[in-house]
Amino acid sequence: MAGLISQDLREWLSAVEELGQLVRLKGVHWDLEIGGLLEVVLEKNRHPPALLFEEIPDARKDTRILCSQIDVLERLALAMGAEPRVGLRDFIQNWRRRIRGLKLVEPEFLRQGPVFENCVEGKIDLASFPVPRWHELDGGRYIGTGDLVVTQDPEEGWINAGTYRVMVHGPDRLGLYISPGKHGRIHRDKWFAQGKPCPVVISFGHHPLLFIAACTDVPFQVSEFAYAGGILGRPIQLVRGPHTGLPIPAFSEMAIEGEMVPGELEPEGPFGEWPGYYASSQRPEPVVRVKALYYRNDPILCGEPPLRPSANQGFHRSVLRAALIWNALEDAGVPDVQAVWLHPAAFRFFTMVAIRQRYPGHARQAAVVASQCRAGAYLGRYVVVVDEDIDIYNPDDVIWALATRSDPAESIEIVRRAWSGPLDPIIPEGAKGFSSRALIDATRPYEWRDQFPPVNAVSPELKERLCQKYASLLKGLFPVTNKMKNMH
Repeated sequence: MAGLISQDLREWLSAVEELGQLVRLKGVHWDLEIGGLLEVVLEKNRHPPALLFEEIPDARKDTRILCSQIDVLERLALAMGAEPRVGLRDFIQNWRRRIRGLKLVEPEFLRQGPVFENCVEGKIDLASFPVPRWHELDGGRYIGTGDLVVTQDPEEGWINAGTYRVMVHGPDRLGLYISPGKHGRIHRDKWFAQGKPCPVVISFGHHPLLFIAACTDVPFQVSEFAYAGGILGRPIQLVRGPHTGLPIPAFSEMAIEGEMVPGELEPEGPFGEWPGYYASSQRPEPVVRVKALYYRNDPILCGEPPLRPSANQGFHRSVLRAALIWNALEDAGVPDVQAVWLHPAAFRFFTMVAIRQRYPGHARQAAVVASQCRAGAYLGRYVVVVDEDIDIYNPDDVIWALATRSDPAESIEIVRRAWSGPLDPIIPEGAKGFSSRALIDATRPYEWRDQFPPVNAVSPELKERLCQKYASLLKGLFPVTNKMKNMH
């Protein structure tokens, strides 16, 4: 799985183009049009391509914006060095086994890198770049949606690289919002508690592997660069920022160095977030004073704006988190887990687990663990456990199981005062932080599962035999997209 990946976003894009999955769009405006078109493509295309916006009006013409990098399985696999044509179930299985035995590889520091092709200090004008206003109710333009925010613990020295939203306030001033409890927030609060500015580096364009690492629940005090190096099988190449000493990806398309000063705040937001709502209002947030800007010739900004959830939006998050929850179930001793999935349209809010029942209470055990393990606890809402004959990657199958194998009075448990957060739209202001969970047992009741009515469907064996026997008759009747092929 490792060892085949370049660290250069441009080489990865060339491989995507060879797969026939890159579309170049010219002349689309940064103000609402890029975000709007992106949402249309993700809604209407079952296998959306990566979109590279070029020659963007009313901004510097040398800068491009890349969206939908890893919203389908082939490109996600390509970013992580896996076989691009692998199926979804196999990919999750392979990935969860890989991260279980992942060995960290510490990064390598270079003297120079492509990111230093252009270095600007003094007259910095980030607003001249085509920074999108993604959603109609956003409070401004957001340069950081697929970014990498690098900070360092002032007491213990460890490095964190996380993806947090970044708003443009002015030519050399940025707003940086980090949710409570996130590692970058802990670093910033420690610096402020000492009365010192918090140094920060932000990369706005880089290989998707670094974005994946930044969005993963990497253990406390573990560097995302070492984690990404473990996936890659060799060190991530970095350079040191001349002003902060913090690491910058050597192949970053664009990066800044700056600092956040205690007490220096400006209104940040609102911003349409991943649950599909404006669940957090405008509020004062720390300002990043930009000291230096670095960028490659003809830079590419990575745009991963949260949109109203769909089957494609946030696909990569569902894949990677499903593997984490599956591992947590296994670590807790829950046997015979057949599959785990979080549908991208609901992501953290809706977890599905398929098991082969082995004993009374097995389904409830799986539901409790999936709802409260670290990967599944934050902002969860529903956990549905089904039998192994249910295809949890097919929403129709899951709804059918819910409707026919669960009894609302007997099959639903409620967990109260569970872990929520500021982006939870159903929790009112003043009550943020807690939420409840519904654990739904949609399996055949264990004590009479053998007497449960048999399913009225063609057996998999007969289906396979018919498809082979009548392949020539069926050819062309049921066009199957690559996305559909990869669902199993």
